[in-house]
Amino acid sequence: MNELDLLRQTPFEVDFSVAEFADNPEPRCPCVLLLDNSWSMNGHPIIELNQGLATFKEELLADSLAAKRVEIAIVTFGPVQVVTEFQTAEHFTPPQLTAQKDTPMGQAIVQGLELLDQRKTLYREHGIPFFRPWVFLITDGSPTDDWKAAAHEVRLGEDKHAFAFFAVGVEGANLDVLQQISVRQPLRLRGLRFRELFQWLSNSMRSVSRSVPGTEVLLANPTAPSGWASV
Repeated sequence: MNELDLLRQTPFEVDFSVAEFADNPEPRCPCVLLLDNSWSMNGHPIIELNQGLATFKEELLADSLAAKRVEIAIVTFGPVQVVTEFQTAEHFTPPQLTAQKDTPMGQAIVQGLELLDQRKTLYREHGIPFFRPWVFLITDGSPTDDWKAAAHEVRLGEDKHAFAFFAVGVEGANLDVLQQISVRQPLRLRGLRFRELFQWLSNSMRSVSRSVPGTEVLLANPTAPSGWASV
């Protein structure tokens, strides 16, 4: 299908993924952000989180290849909402999140993994190679819903190398629960160093996007003395 064929179709007939992947056939490096925007994040935490998201975009755009390869999706919880469907960094617009209700973390994880599965299906249908996806959870609380089914899905996906799941707890987070959800050791954010966190995440995504799909990439240690996290 060429561009003229697309123009001849009605708006309801256009498969936007065809145009998207035709314009940019680069391998994709998908990253799902699961972000807690429950009421306890109100004030400085949500402000710093929003600034961190802006930093994330800026850092990715500084690398022309990562800008085309890294895809970002955002699912918030408080309540659960898909705020951003998968978009490459060059098209990503950081949302302005507001603190709202409770912390349905389990539902958000399931939603994010479903969104990722759908995206991977599209990649395969259009012959787009992709790197092992990252799922990055940030929370300052404890789940207010049933999270055990979500934990099971996370462990199944990790066992199959379907994605890499990371959990970060802001002050007040229940790390005991996060340890039961994540295969990897959950990290605790030092203060409100969201911008440093997203700089590390963008640097990691840039490194992954320049690697060969299926290979392991050496990442900077976020728990180093000058890092943004502690265990």
